[in-house]
Amino acid sequence: MNHGLNTEGDLNVSQAEVDKLVRRVNEQQASNTFDSTDRATLKQLVESFADSRGMVRLRIAETLGEIGKPAVPELVEGLTHHSNPVVRRACAKTLTLIADPSSIPSLIDALLKDEDTVVKGSSVGALARIGEASVPVLIEILASSQHPESMKGHAAWALAFIGAEAKEAIYQEISSDFATVRAAVVGAISNIAEGDPEERAFKILVNSLEDPAVNVRSEAAAALGKLNYQPAIPKLLESLHHENGETRKSAALALMKMGDRATIEPLQNAMTEESEESVKKAIALAISQIERRLEAEDG
Repeated sequence: MNHGLNTEGDLNVSQAEVDKLVRRVNEQQASNTFDSTDRATLKQLVESFADSRGMVRLRIAETLGEIGKPAVPELVEGLTHHSNPVVRRACAKTLTLIADPSSIPSLIDALLKDEDTVVKGSSVGALARIGEASVPVLIEILASSQHPESMKGHAAWALAFIGAEAKEAIYQEISSDFATVRAAVVGAISNIAEGDPEERAFKILVNSLEDPAVNVRSEAAAALGKLNYQPAIPKLLESLHHENGETRKSAALALMKMGDRATIEPLQNAMTEESEESVKKAIALAISQIERRLEAEDG
């Protein structure tokens, strides 16, 4: 990526001038006299992110955040083209404060192409903060075979963060042709159900225990265990006999989190049938944890 806005990427004014600039803009904001169409001042503020003082960069971010939407074009320009990663990071973080959907294409571009991991992380944070408008592009990343797992992990995290705000759009994607999308949707639905335990969310999670993809089944089991959704126990007990070892292991660990006394015997039976060492260990751990919890409860 070409970051040619500032060849050196260094601060080309003194720290005293930066302080003076920030003070002037803050005073104008306080008296409602700041001209938000003053592109030169907005650009100066973005350039001042190259200041080495963290607290000053934070104040500039807050200032631009308060200016809001009129600052977005300069922040997008800085994020896309500035040679200094500190400036690009600060631009992404400030775009998180403003959360304007018009910045989505540039944030996606930074997430996919910037070589700085902090810029990537801050860009995905901004996408998550923008909310529902980001869902289609996040789904696109998850569905594409061209992006690495780390990128898809970022997208899945953002989708889970958005959660209930884009509930309908997220629910819809459970029928996606792509397992990576369905697994991310299960993770997001788990978050939605935590805040709003509605039957529809649980139904999707339980049905996902029978998904054709192992990562979706595992994600669903983990979600049901975390949510302690007791009606899923019969399905999880069935999953202890699934042909796939990872699926059996996920079911055992979900049952362990639920801690139901009635699952000890089926777990013991599954243990005697189990041939894979790693799954045996998971089942043994589940049994011992449930027993320990029951002992503590029985006093």
